[in-house]
Amino acid sequence: MDDIVLTALIFMAALLYSSVGHGGASGYLAAMAFVGVAPAVMKPAALTLNILVAVIATVKYCRAGAFSWHLFWPFALASSPFAYLGGTLTLPGHVYKPLVGAVLIYAAWRSFRTATGSAPPRGTRPHWAFLLLAGSALGFLSGLTGVGGGIFLSPLLLFFRWAEARVISGIAAAFILVNSVAGLLGVVTAATALPATLPYWAAAAVAGGYAGAEYGSRRLGNPAIQKLLALALLIAGTKMIATA
Repeated sequence: MDDIVLTALIFMAALLYSSVGHGGASGYLAAMAFVGVAPAVMKPAALTLNILVAVIATVKYCRAGAFSWHLFWPFALASSPFAYLGGTLTLPGHVYKPLVGAVLIYAAWRSFRTATGSAPPRGTRPHWAFLLLAGSALGFLSGLTGVGGGIFLSPLLLFFRWAEARVISGIAAAFILVNSVAGLLGVVTAATALPATLPYWAAAAVAGGYAGAEYGSRRLGNPAIQKLLALALLIAGTKMIATA
């Protein structure tokens, strides 16, 4: 019964998160904690599922024209090595979970305010040095927590209004992909245990990720996407605090 419940929760997490360009790792971690999956396999399993969904979301959003290369590459270039470094480290849950949860809840509030305000992009290109610095910090935090980084990058892009919401979702999807791969490479240097039920979880994540990315990349308007993003961030933040 736990396996059935967890598979269903993974499907729903992938569906919701991919609709806003996210891989869903924070949702997978929360679901696995809920049914009592061993902590040693939670992080690598979540990153593996994250990669599958992020591949689908990246392709969908890029094909729909919802992507910006000049915003993506500095973040990705700086974040990848730090995501690997973060993946090799493990901090006690009572240290980072409440802090990250608070950040995500604040980001949810910011995302919802942006959606209701409908403010246009500023149209100014940020300095590449700032993008590299921010990418390094976000990459390390991504690898450390095992969440891919989209839940940190999206609020940053929304706050500075560097792109419209749908483009931000596309950038986040690709950012999550490169950081999840780097983070997983770091994790497997210390822990390679994966559950036997991972193929079933992967199938559920792929199905949910495909449906969510298709819906989010083509059919939703910007305010709706931002409100879904706010909901995803709120869920992730609440779960992290609750499981600290």
